[in-house]
Amino acid sequence: MSDNKTVPEYEVEIPSREQLLQLVKDNRKPVPFEEFIRVFKLDDERQAVGLKRRLRAMERDGQLIYSKANAYGIPERMDLIKGRIIGHKDGFGFCQPDEGGPDLFIPHHQMYSVLHGDRVLVKKSGKDNRGKTEGRIVRVTEPRDRNIVGRYFIEHDLGIVVPDDNRISQDILIPDADKNGARHGQLVVVEITRRPSRRTSPIGHVTEVLGEHMAPGMEIEVAIREHDIPNEWPEGIDSELSKYSEEVPKEAYEGRVDLRELPLITIDGADSRDFDDAVCCIPEEKGWRLWVAIADVSYYVRPDTVLDKSATERGNSVYFPNNVIPMLPEKLSNGLCSLNPDVDRLCMVAEMELGPRGKLKTSKFYPAVMKSHARLTYDKVKDILDGDKALREQYEPVLENIEELRKLYNALSAARKRRSAIEFDTQETRFIFNAQLKIERIEPVKRHVAHKIIEECMIMANVAAAQLIESDKEVGALFRVHETPSDERLTSFRTFLGELGLNLGGGEEPTPRDYAKLLEEVKDRQDHELIETMLLRSMQQAVYQPENKGHFGLALKSYAHFTSPIRRYPDLILHRAIKSIVRKQNGSDKGLVGAWSYSETQLDELGVHTSMTERRADDATRQVDEWLKCEFMLDHIGMEFEGVISSVTNFGLFIRLSDYQIDGLVHISNLDNDYYHFDQQKGMLIGENSHSVFRLGDSVKVKVKDVNLDDRKIDLSLLEATSPSGKKRDMPKKGAGKPKGSRPSKNKRGGQRKKGSRNKNRK
Repeated sequence: MSDNKTVPEYEVEIPSREQLLQLVKDNRKPVPFEEFIRVFKLDDERQAVGLKRRLRAMERDGQLIYSKANAYGIPERMDLIKGRIIGHKDGFGFCQPDEGGPDLFIPHHQMYSVLHGDRVLVKKSGKDNRGKTEGRIVRVTEPRDRNIVGRYFIEHDLGIVVPDDNRISQDILIPDADKNGARHGQLVVVEITRRPSRRTSPIGHVTEVLGEHMAPGMEIEVAIREHDIPNEWPEGIDSELSKYSEEVPKEAYEGRVDLRELPLITIDGADSRDFDDAVCCIPEEKGWRLWVAIADVSYYVRPDTVLDKSATERGNSVYFPNNVIPMLPEKLSNGLCSLNPDVDRLCMVAEMELGPRGKLKTSKFYPAVMKSHARLTYDKVKDILDGDKALREQYEPVLENIEELRKLYNALSAARKRRSAIEFDTQETRFIFNAQLKIERIEPVKRHVAHKIIEECMIMANVAAAQLIESDKEVGALFRVHETPSDERLTSFRTFLGELGLNLGGGEEPTPRDYAKLLEEVKDRQDHELIETMLLRSMQQAVYQPENKGHFGLALKSYAHFTSPIRRYPDLILHRAIKSIVRKQNGSDKGLVGAWSYSETQLDELGVHTSMTERRADDATRQVDEWLKCEFMLDHIGMEFEGVISSVTNFGLFIRLSDYQIDGLVHISNLDNDYYHFDQQKGMLIGENSHSVFRLGDSVKVKVKDVNLDDRKIDLSLLEATSPSGKKRDMPKKGAGKPKGSRPSKNKRGGQRKKGSRNKNRK
């Protein structure tokens, strides 16, 4: 970020970062401090102090590096690479370059003085014996600023914390005065007070004691802190909320279209508490008119308020099993902004005219006031459409609306198929907890026509919103961008398909139509879920950005998120932008409180930030899911399950259990009937003597050997395997030998003390 020439914190005039960088770039060699003083004529001692502080800040940000010759140079011209350290449980690590490209391998002895998450400058130092490019850490430019979650232990009268994140391989020493009342075995949060070096371990103090490691809900407490998810409301937010009563302010009605008589309904899950979208569909001579009404969050959450800053920081709501970290306080998310039945609510409306084949003909956006005529669940809508007499009588006033929504869905679904949007049919699961918050069972999530009706209506509103933003040359917002698959991922996916006798059309640039054709081809195969999972992995991650590049997966030229401003900040940005456009169109501010136009720089930064918060939420929820699945499997040790090989590695086979969609590992050391070699290109383990082959998609029968909740790993033994052709294979027999190159297994601390096993009963 650039500095102005005169910056208040320096109190005196000093050169900007741009000027300092230009001087260094213009020189053929690194520039000593005295040269900066001479060139910029900085005679005042305070100017010299300010300059030194600015140069130090530029060094911290990786813009400059201070060499051993006591001079400042450009990192790239000194063959230095800026990046972030990614630790590994076995002690080595990688540097992920800021500018992209392959990661650099950081050997074990280089990792002693850094922590996972540190920003560093690295110099290439050659290749290891496997051909990987190695890096040497030159400097830590920015230490990780996140606290560390781990378990506190007392060993030989010394307190230590073993990080829960196994990418941090160093234990943290805790002086007795800094343990903050922590007891042996408890989970704690630690702040680093002295960083690690080549000869010394990191030292820290306990800032928070979370509690016993098997306490109900502890997995969520850990994930929140490990992923730095904001979960406390800032000071001042209650004061802002107190301005609003439980009812819509009278002044908010002015300038809004009154839709309270329109039979808008909400359709959500049975356990949903925040309703941010309502729909109504009425037939017309040539198609339908569809209203999608979305909670007008922008009226209540104004730019530059405490509410807005908090929502920006959170970026989105985070949905854990049995818990949620909301983007907005409950008074708004479940109250004033929630489209609850039979109460007045403010909304932003996308009113669309659709043709008989589901094509969007016209659309308009406007602020309105509405009243939901019914709070329906997906299951109720399905039963109504299936002819449930009692429900049809109960919801008779909105029955025509529901029937027309189904007809519209049929047209939209056909249009989706014509444009060849990629449709996944992977099986999702959910946890069912008992009164003690212990998992009672894991069951599949049933997805039916009611889910798809709402999904298609929301997609249509999102498309209309994206087209509006694209048509305006002055007001910007964030598009939801999903780019084409990268060459590397595409090659890997084609290799996987080749081993199954399948092919993806389209050559070097496959289209959504090619992917849709493949999914149609495999939908009846036993391994179709695995193929869909691998296809999904081959895709790029969707992101938020101000430049529209289309949505590959949905096969759409323009797409944005408009329909969930209660739980996604990009949607709130879009609402403010739409209000700005409508204000221009109307030549009036009436009903458009909350309109806001962002600068290009702001949108760039918000796109990066909200994409990050989305990934952060995904990572945190995935971690909690893995923890809960392992905890659930503790009660299934010794039991046998059917499954399919979901991944093949040089250290074994990952098996997805068909009943629960849970992955476990058959380690290569348990395949002891032959010497097995990993063929990376083909993604196979091949027996040296038997020529037995284990590949993705093979059906297997396994037994649960062990569960390590600390590492979130499930160990399996292989009982039976069947290739996709149905041919059974010889299974390993105990004592038949060891795989070539096998080593005695070590725990994640490289042979040090284990973290401590978790008792399967919560305490």
